[in-house]
Amino acid sequence: MDREASWRIIEEQRLAIADMLSGLSPEQWRTPSLCTGWSVREVAAHVALTPTPPAFPLMLSTGLRARGNYNRFIDIITRRYAADPDFDPVAALRTHAASRDLPKLTNYRNILFDTMVHAQDMAIPLGHTITVSPEAAAAAADRAVEVGWPVWDRHRLDGVRLRATDSTWEHGDGLEIHGPTLALLLVITGRPAGFAHTTGPGVEILATRLGTASRATETATAPKGKGEESGDAGTCEV
Repeated sequence: MDREASWRIIEEQRLAIADMLSGLSPEQWRTPSLCTGWSVREVAAHVALTPTPPAFPLMLSTGLRARGNYNRFIDIITRRYAADPDFDPVAALRTHAASRDLPKLTNYRNILFDTMVHAQDMAIPLGHTITVSPEAAAAAADRAVEVGWPVWDRHRLDGVRLRATDSTWEHGDGLEIHGPTLALLLVITGRPAGFAHTTGPGVEILATRLGTASRATETATAPKGKGEESGDAGTCEV
């Protein structure tokens, strides 16, 4: 998928997220997302901040507080904005849906899979559906399998072959895991909820690596409740 098509998908996903979140009750905003440790509001804040990242002084001070830990850095920033009652993720998503501005040290391919996965992080626990075409999910998966440190350990996919049942996408060698491309994308990015739609002899080994004892069917994980100083192991992989 080329750059132009990717940006169109990103815009569509941002608008779909905004539509889904519009009118949520306070309780729904607090719903635990698939992104471990984050509520729906925190995931929404993270996605909304992508085209309008905080100013450099805040980024620098947060980086120092995070002591170089990438996920902790993202977690602190996200919780800060999510806790601000004046920050409106829905309005921000709609206003900047078509924006192609990027935070430093990233690219549109990262934003494609990030936006797509976080949409599911919120939609699945809320009982909503945000549609993703197999082609778009495959493009996102192509990039997600390339990502390693400091986001996650890419070696957790070693010895496993992922094969989509709704597209021609596949990756790796070893014990097979079959399923829709979007479900495989969720698994690649550490979301055990994806296993609910997969089969194959590789499911058990990868589920174990993701910290689940057996084939996962859970759709959400309770937040850690660590506040702004979260970001340790077990916090959302972004």
